Amino acid sequence: MSYGRHAVSGVLRIYLVGFMCSGKSSIGRFLADTLGWKFIDLDEEVMVRERMTIPEIFEQKGEDYFRDLELRTLQEVSSIEEIVIATGGGLGANREAMDFMKSNGLVVWIDVDFEDFLKRCGRDRNRPLLRRGEEELRKLFESRKEVYKEADIHIKSQEDKEKTLRELLKALGRNN
Repeated sequence: MSYGRHAVSGVLRIYLVGFMCSGKSSIGRFLADTLGWKFIDLDEEVMVRERMTIPEIFEQKGEDYFRDLELRTLQEVSSIEEIVIATGGGLGANREAMDFMKSNGLVVWIDVDFEDFLKRCGRDRNRPLLRRGEEELRKLFESRKEVYKEADIHIKSQEDKEKTLRELLKALGRNN
């Protein structure tokens, strides 16, 4: 069954924000499939557009360039309706991006515990920010939560992604 345009009370865009490895991409794919909507992983979109990996962009062009590109890409893909967009962990913590997303759709914070984050991707070297020490990562984690908490919906990330999706659907008024 496809829910179409009125799947979530007239909302035409759902943005997923949260820290690295919170499950935004996998939950976003499940959610888009459930709603019959399109899905975009913003990190993947940026890599396709630049023809580089995110670590390569960081190394060759710098983090500021990446953050600007990420925001521009968000703004461009937000012209699409009936879409679920999984953002990168830093984009959802950018106040300008948060304001943009809130004015163009529904923002969902997929909240992962710091210890679960470390278990899920603490050794993933394809994530430039993971090259920092644990103390610095914890500070980054806590500072980003200050913006994430402005999201319209707050869902705790669980190991069982389907359970997280069911909680999200319930919060969206869907009892699937």
